Formats: sequence, C-alpha cells, structure tokens
Amino acid sequence: MVAIAYSVAFEGIEARLVEVQCSVAAGLPGFAIVGLPNKAVSEARERVRAAFGALSIALPSKRLTVNLSPADMPKEGSHFDLPIALAILAALEIIPVEELGRCVCLGELALDGRLVPVAGALPAAMTAAEDDRALICPRPCGAEAAWVETVPVFAPATLRDAVDHLTDRRPMARAIPGTIGDIPAAGCLSEVKGQERAKRALEIAAAGRHHMLMVGPPGAGKSMLAARLPGLMPPLSPIEALETSMIHSLAGLLKDGGISRLTPFREPHHTASMAAIVGGGRGAKPGEISLAHNGVLFMDEFPEFPRQVLETLRQPIETGEVTVARANAHIRYPCRFLLIAAANPCRCGYLADAARACSRAPNCGADYMGKISGPLMDRFDLRLEIPAVSFHDLELTADGESSDKIASRIAAARAVQAHRFRDHPRLHVNAEASGALLDDIASPDSEGRDLIARASERLGLTARGYHRILRTARTIADLDGAENVRAPHLAEAISYRLPFITGG
Repeated sequence: MVAIAYSVAFEGIEARLVEVQCSVAAGLPGFAIVGLPNKAVSEARERVRAAFGALSIALPSKRLTVNLSPADMPKEGSHFDLPIALAILAALEIIPVEELGRCVCLGELALDGRLVPVAGALPAAMTAAEDDRALICPRPCGAEAAWVETVPVFAPATLRDAVDHLTDRRPMARAIPGTIGDIPAAGCLSEVKGQERAKRALEIAAAGRHHMLMVGPPGAGKSMLAARLPGLMPPLSPIEALETSMIHSLAGLLKDGGISRLTPFREPHHTASMAAIVGGGRGAKPGEISLAHNGVLFMDEFPEFPRQVLETLRQPIETGEVTVARANAHIRYPCRFLLIAAANPCRCGYLADAARACSRAPNCGADYMGKISGPLMDRFDLRLEIPAVSFHDLELTADGESSDKIASRIAAARAVQAHRFRDHPRLHVNAEASGALLDDIASPDSEGRDLIARASERLGLTARGYHRILRTARTIADLDGAENVRAPHLAEAISYRLPFITGG
C-alpha cells in the first residue's frame, strides 16, 4: 500500500509543497528514504523508529520506502520527521489516508515521541492556505502559524496527539495566534546631548529610508544615535510585518509565536562572515541584510568589515533583494533595509585631534576611509562628520526634542509618500523612486536647478549622486510640508554629500 502525506521544502521565504510517499511492500526488511534527502532527513529513520517504540508500535518486517517528491529538489531539515511518521502510519492503516491528505505536516520527533519546534512554520502555513489544506505542527509553533487566519492550524505536543486527532479519537482545537511581540525601548533622542545636525540627518534618513554614513572620533555618540533610530520609525504595515516575520521564522527567531510591528534593528559585528551578512551557509539561510528587511541595519566600524562583504552590499542596496547562488539552486530573499554605517576617521580614531593623532596623519585617514570604495560611498545619501562632544554640551540638560515628537513628523512625511506612490505598489518611500517618476516628484525650480548645477560641477557628482540628492531633497520637502522641491531643500541635501575633511 502507498500512503501520501504532505510537507514543505523551503526556497528562500517560499515553502514548496512536498509529497511524502510511503510504500510498505514484501521483501527484505529495510527502511529507505529517497528523494535527495540531506543528513538530517536521512537520520529521521532512527528518530521515527524510536518514537514508534514510545507508542508501542513496531515497524513491520517488510520493505519500507519513503519518497520525497519532487525527487530532484534537495530536502533539508528535521521537519520532515512528522510527515514521514504519519505517512508510515497511514500505510500501515493506523490512521486514515484521506484525512492525512488534507493536511500539511512539519515537526521534528524526539525519541520519546514529543514534537520538537522547527523553523519555518509561518511560510508553511502560507503554502497550506494556498493549497487549501490544514497545517499540523509542533505546539510551540502553533501560535506563530495561526497568524495565517485562512488555514486551520493544529498543534499537537506529541506524535500520539497527532494520531488521536487524525483518527478522531481526540480532536484538537485550532491554535490561536500568539501575542504580538514587543521590544524594549532603546531610549529617547532627547538624551543625546549636542549633535543637532546628526539628529536632523537621522530624521531625514528615517522619513525617506536614506542610507547614512557617520564618521567621527570614539565617544562622539555614533552608536547612541543609531540605537535610537528604531524609535523614530513608523510601525510596520500588516503586510510588512508578515514579510519580515516570515524571514525571522525561517531563521528561528520568532519567540512564542509573537509577530511584532516594530522596526527590526540588526547590528552585526565587523568580524561577521559574508554568509552571515548576505546569506548562505548550510541551507542558504537568510543573512543580516534580510533579517533587517523593512528595518535598520547598523554596521559599526564600517571600514573594519572585510572588503568583499562591503562590496557585496552594493547590489542589495539598489534592488532591495539578494540572490544566494548555489550549484543546484538560486535562493532569493527580500532585503529592503535602511543602512546606517559608522566609522572612525582613521584606525586610531583621533585624526582631527592634533594632540592625539598618530604620526602618519593625514595619510592614515585616507588609507582607512579608502577601504570604502567609491561606488559604495556613492550609495550613501547622507554623509556627515560627527564631532566630539564638548564638555559644555555634556553639562546641558536633556531638553531637546523627544523621539515621539520627531516620530510624528516622520509619520506625516511617510503618509505623504504613501499617498504619492499609491499607484506604484512596488514603491514605498522616496529613496526607491527613479526615472521619470523621480523627475516628476522632485523637479526643482529654476533657482534649485542653478544650485545643483554648480554643486555637480564643483563636487563632480555622478548620475547616481545627482539622483540621490533629488530623492533626499524630496524627503526634506515632505518633512517641511512643501509641495515642491525648492532651493533650500536642495541646499540641505547637497550639504550631506560634501567630501569628508578627515578622509584625506
């Protein structure tokens, strides 16, 4: 007899339906799993055998063959344990084949029959909904998968619970969505003393998702400024929250089924590998740029990252997605993130301080900042120097604008952009506008055209730099509530493109 269960295989954030076919036939006793399984899937034989023992079920002295179809697609992960076990039970006529065929199953089996949580329950629920099937997953994954309201989600704690549900001995109630996850507040921007220009740049970056590079000595407050950026960002829309949560689900980062609408904030260390930043490694998992999708990616000590890693960022910054190429597959992940980079002006960090700078100044600054290539530097809309905080600034009371007040202006500017791009579903913020649309929404007046012409001649702007100035000026105009881009907006945008004095 041949019985069929259904599971999923992950390709990026997509979950592809997989038939788990089980045949019990006469012949030499054996248990084979075919269909390009990896080591974790092949080891399911022993976990299933032990879990059956916990249920007092013995495998028959026959030939058991489990085929994972389509057979030419690689299968990875321990989540195939549960569908393999249920397919065998259906082939042994312990559970009804028809009932099993209405479900998509995933879950790892412990040796005592418990179901262990696995990554990817949320994408699996999306696939089950598209195929009009229910989902059976481990109990800790139920609250996560239940956010897809169009699919019935059942979350047994053990293999016995799953069998009792499918045989109608003890039907389970549908799982309910978990509470929305919350993130502790990162502090208020009013706590940052001084650095008024940097605060203004953060407001512009958050309003239009403009990438930003801060260069300044140690202790100037670069990390402190970046840590407060998520508090300025508007909440994720329901669609954005679902997209981001699907990526976090694949990475196993969703806790207790909570889906948050707060902005993701990722800050990888400069020793992180390319696979950790861009994605890849075993199973081609999403990297930090995808985990920061719809959020903020903060890269401190930016020149200290490997040159190869930095150059790999150029294409995702432009397209909003990254493709992890492998010999047998190309995995695509979304990665629309706001990049905030911070760097010291040189390796010692005190290039501008004549009393503390090293003997190699100013060449040490040029060499250090030279690790950031021109094409990558050109992709930063906002580039500003962060001066050291004076003792006078430290004595001031924290009476600056609060994050809530700045966030309200940013939310108003985002609302203007949402209305502007209502007929362009792939566009969300000014930083994504290009071509004729950018010319239409950010066309400067005659005074502004003269200003940007002089700036292009003196600064040697590239075409990319010219368009990024227009996008930044459009965001500044939105923050000011202006309908058209005027010369003051362009002047401020140009001021963030000036070369670094400390860069040599």
